[in-house]
Formats: sequence, C-alpha cells, structure tokens
Amino acid sequence: MTKFGNKLTALVLGGCLAISVGAAAQATPAVPATPNAERRNDRKDLRHDRRDVRHDRRSLRRVNRDRVQDRRDLVQDRRKGNIKDARKDARDLRHDRREARADRRDLRHDKRDIRHDRRDLRHDRRRG
Repeated sequence: MTKFGNKLTALVLGGCLAISVGAAAQATPAVPATPNAERRNDRKDLRHDRRDVRHDRRSLRRVNRDRVQDRRDLVQDRRKGNIKDARKDARDLRHDRREARADRRDLRHDKRDIRHDRRDLRHDRRRG
C-alpha cells in the first residue's frame, strides 16, 4: 500500500476507535466509589436545594411587593387619567405576574427535589 493509503487507514481506524471509546464513556453512569460518597453527594444536593428554596422564597416576596406597588400605581394613574403611565403600570404588573408564576414553579420543583433527596438519604441509611 502507498504511504498515503496507510495514513488514511490509520486515520479512519483511529477515528472509529475514538468514537467508540467516547460512546462507551458516555454510556457508563457515574457511580460514587463508596456508599459514604453517595450519601455525601445526596446531603450536598439537599443543601443546594434548600438554598434554592430560600432564594425562590425571597424572590417571590420581592415580586409580590412589586405587584402591590404596581397595582397601587395603576389605580392612581387611572384615577388621574394618565393613560400612558397606566399602560406602563399594567405592563409591569403582567411582567411581575409572570415572574411570580415562574418563582412558584421553581419553588415547587425545588421542594420536590428535596423530597427525593430525603428519600434517597433514608434509603441509603437503611441500606448500610
């Protein structure tokens, strides 16, 4: 075979080998080395989820305060006849409503994650 043919064959075989090794590495799950490492990871995940819940609650309180203020401004602007300002306040109110909905959804998901993490920890404790 020519010099070019040998290089091409080696390149193709090397590429196939790299692809198969990469696929095998992705197919194997990342398993902690010991049960203690698994529990440690679950506890760490639980801490992160609790932190996320605190953050989501804080954000939801802030958005609710903004909604109250925007509602108050909207009523005042309508009473005074400021149509332009009333439209802006209505837009802000819709935005705050979407934000509150997203924060409540995040809070639900984080609480679900906490429930699952606690269940995993209980399961790990019973297992040994």
